[in-house]
Amino acid sequence: MNYKLISKILGYILLIETAFMAPSLILSLIERDGSANGFIIPMAIAAFLGLILINLKVKKISLAPRDGILIVTASWILVSIVGAIPLFISAKMTYVDSFFEIVSGFTTTGATVISGIESFPRSIILWRSITHWIGGMGILVFTVGLLPKLGVGGFQIFKAESPGPVAGKIESTISQSSKRLYIIYITLSAALFICLKIAGMPAFDSFVHTFGVLGTGGFSSYNDSFMSYKGNAVHFILAFFMFLSSTNFTIYALISRKKFKEVLQNDELKLWILITVGSIVLIALDLFSKGYNSLFIAFRDSAFQVTSISSTSGFANADYDLWPSFSKFILLILMIFGGCAGSTGGGIKIIRISILLKLIKREMRKATHPKAVLPVVSDGKTLSDEVVLGINAYLGTYFVIAIISTGIVTLSGTDIITGFSSVTTTLSNVGPGFGEIGPTKNFYFYSDFLKLYFSALMLLGRLEFFTILALFSRSRHRKDIIKL
Repeated sequence: MNYKLISKILGYILLIETAFMAPSLILSLIERDGSANGFIIPMAIAAFLGLILINLKVKKISLAPRDGILIVTASWILVSIVGAIPLFISAKMTYVDSFFEIVSGFTTTGATVISGIESFPRSIILWRSITHWIGGMGILVFTVGLLPKLGVGGFQIFKAESPGPVAGKIESTISQSSKRLYIIYITLSAALFICLKIAGMPAFDSFVHTFGVLGTGGFSSYNDSFMSYKGNAVHFILAFFMFLSSTNFTIYALISRKKFKEVLQNDELKLWILITVGSIVLIALDLFSKGYNSLFIAFRDSAFQVTSISSTSGFANADYDLWPSFSKFILLILMIFGGCAGSTGGGIKIIRISILLKLIKREMRKATHPKAVLPVVSDGKTLSDEVVLGINAYLGTYFVIAIISTGIVTLSGTDIITGFSSVTTTLSNVGPGFGEIGPTKNFYFYSDFLKLYFSALMLLGRLEFFTILALFSRSRHRKDIIKL
């Protein structure tokens, strides 16, 4: 491994994290909320280490696949360790709780151990939400844009961090792709902020929820999320942007180039729209027939909660844990499915569900035509056996980890509904679940061991398993795992 180059890149990542902490420090100093030291200390540590690391002399300017894997894994753990310090110092939380909260922020999970967030300094609330925005697109995607200046190619990093079965470029180079992604990301962020301000939301809350929605996170400046928020416009604005944030960003790049034919041929987009619209209609009808007095309010709550759960944002405008069983069943499925590949959403990803359905259809046809050669086609392109194998391996790994983890959690005495949804919501980076971690509750009651275990699940889910598993595998198996 090229440890010096890896260390140099980690140094730049620490400096980037320091820069992202600056707005919270400035807000703390302006409001004199007493949390300034909570930012000054980690910023000083990160800046000191970062400056040392970036000045290392590197002889070999190249990255192997395992170098990229180590950079990605180490980066996410490192920024979480440093990012937890402000909560530990200024919010008077235990370090385990602080680490859980910040891992949840960077992985855009939105699971929390905090009750009464309104009592926290606004600078802490802002930092907590900024981690969503950083983690949504990926701090490493930002870093990849800087690598050419170091003479380093960034594909191994880009591939290891990108969500979905295929790490596709939307420009001719990875650096240009990362810059285009951030242009789209910033544009959508600005559009949402403006819409929320027009709808009457205060500026600070608009920033917090813009970061949470675009990063598909879920941290709110309100303890009950949006359950007591008045005004239908905000609910529908957020639902619309949660859908946009969990749609493959490549679609927006194609639209900007007027390649509408390719957009219309995108199988994942078509299935994504079908699942979202179908789920909204089914839940709205279920709610209206079983207790809601207004079909409009049933539709509003359904649209908000479906886009929130399917995008893995995790905001709540109603206590869906009290909804009929059929509606909760749909939300649980959406929690597992997640959003699209190439978006800021978590979960299995719709592209894998689309290809899985095609595989099932192919096997059904082969039952009657055993000698037929039936390739799996997505977006008009034949998928390689390597991609298909990777998808099957991913799905198998997801459910094996989910089953084993549920067993571990229920050993603590947690009921099966709470245990399974705790595992699913952290593994899929959703946030709230059902039972004792429903939308009105949180993860505070879990032991420190389980909080750290859930933190590991959040990282596994965000980096889609194989990035981390390959790092700890034996060298002779690592190449096979990297391909998946």
